[in-house]
Amino acid sequence: MLEKLIYHLLRNQLIIALLVVVVGWFMYEIRGILVAIFVAYILMAAHLPLVTFLRKYRVPKIFAILVPYLASVTLLVLIIIPLVPFFVSQIQALFFNFASYLDATAKLVGITIDPNQVENLMISEVNNLGKNAFSLTSRAFGGLFSIVTIMVVSFYLLIDNERIKHVIAKLVPAKSHKRAMETYTQIEAKLGAWLRGQLVLSFSIGALTWVVLTVLGIDFAFPLAVIAGILEVVPTIGPIISAIPAVVVALAVSPTMALIVVAAYILIQFLENNILVPKIMEKAVGLNPIVVIIGVMIGAKIMGVVGALLSVPFIAMAVIIFKAIKNSSEA
Repeated sequence: MLEKLIYHLLRNQLIIALLVVVVGWFMYEIRGILVAIFVAYILMAAHLPLVTFLRKYRVPKIFAILVPYLASVTLLVLIIIPLVPFFVSQIQALFFNFASYLDATAKLVGITIDPNQVENLMISEVNNLGKNAFSLTSRAFGGLFSIVTIMVVSFYLLIDNERIKHVIAKLVPAKSHKRAMETYTQIEAKLGAWLRGQLVLSFSIGALTWVVLTVLGIDFAFPLAVIAGILEVVPTIGPIISAIPAVVVALAVSPTMALIVVAAYILIQFLENNILVPKIMEKAVGLNPIVVIIGVMIGAKIMGVVGALLSVPFIAMAVIIFKAIKNSSEA
């Protein structure tokens, strides 16, 4: 009965058009929730191989899931908490000294700016942040709540992973059950590999950048390296953007030093593209750079930084689904 109703609805083009509009509007309204679920799904996919490994040795399911999550949280806490005070102090110092760096850079290209005005603008922004402390605190607690929610959702996605697979399989015709399960497994593998590889790659690039800038004697090597590691998540565009503040700081020393820094960043990217990426991201997504750039631009336009960061795994998932549908239609 239900199948006949769906069949008749699909034959009515007006109803289909209305359904598409309603569904599109509804998804846009809850886009924040959908993004949180997508992030939770990626986290689940990243932890799944270790959970599967533990289950092979007959570790109880709840412990097999808890161990990877607790290990990840513990590692993040041990790394982040000791570095936060130092990082904050470095960022503040870079923030307040950036006016002088900008002035030195402007003089090299024949542009005159008033560093006092730039500094006053920055001080004014800092004061505005202080005045909006309540708003910032609310946002911080909201962000913390979102992180906890995402972790909890990801945890339950792992617990019910097999059940979710069977539910998805039932949404397609019986003859396509096997293909649907294979597609779901491919998406899990790709997105999990992307996140694991991206974390390792970001840490590697950040550490390598910090070593190089420290050896060259560039001020604020640590925050500049953190910026390089974070922007590594945005392929193609991110590494280029991360080099800009480092070059500005180096120009305050000399044009020669700036050229050396540019050469160092190019060398780091060469090592990344020819050694790190093939080794670390071997099983991760492989997309055309043009597709990536367009996807990042669209993601940034729709949802800002979050959209830019999640555009690559989303496109990878869409490509897998598209190929599965195409192969199914050709079969």
